[in-house]
Amino acid sequence: MFEPSRRFLVLGTALLTPLLVLPGCATTGSGGDLTEGLRRLLGISSQRALARLVTDNGYVNDPVARISLPAGLNDRSTAVLGALLRSAPVQRELAIAVNRAAGDAADRAAPLIYDSIRSLTFSDAVAIVHGGPTAATSYLERAIGDRIIDAMFPEIGDALHQFGSGSILGPVVGAATGIDIPAIQRAVTDQASQGLWRAIGREEAAIRSDPARAGDPLVEAVLSGDLLR
Repeated sequence: MFEPSRRFLVLGTALLTPLLVLPGCATTGSGGDLTEGLRRLLGISSQRALARLVTDNGYVNDPVARISLPAGLNDRSTAVLGALLRSAPVQRELAIAVNRAAGDAADRAAPLIYDSIRSLTFSDAVAIVHGGPTAATSYLERAIGDRIIDAMFPEIGDALHQFGSGSILGPVVGAATGIDIPAIQRAVTDQASQGLWRAIGREEAAIRSDPARAGDPLVEAVLSGDLLR
């Protein structure tokens, strides 16, 4: 059962409403309909992906987004500490910690994603509608670029600096003064952003393969080609 954060629910409602409440027959002509339909496709795909990823263990439970532990966690730690960090219980907790941090970061990136969706133009839409199964997601990734890293990076850093509190990692992290947290932060952020794009792309591809899954008549009309005839 998904339990999106309260922040995500508020953002999702506020930001997606302008994209999703318009009727299936827009009055702006076929060009406007095409653009709005693809905005809705991206909005629905992003909302569904984020709803999964911002839950507790959302990244952990998602095979396309799951984050692996960065290499070099114990590069400058002692041999004993290195062995401890490689132990199964600590590895499990570290994996959960970094994946939960990624979920928090995805939540933080939501406004940036929705703002970029609103910026989609008709020329963008024409290329997207004739593209592959994840063409809209690829457009969004290009449009946002490294700003997604900038949005997610602080959240992951905060989580990584706090992940030892009240857990078996407390004494481990406290002793591991040689661990390069900023390097881990960067590696986790990179993986988190790529996992987010893969999750959005999966949702887009599923809708393209069966447009009725969008639950939106305008999206269905765009993807079925009705607006281009």
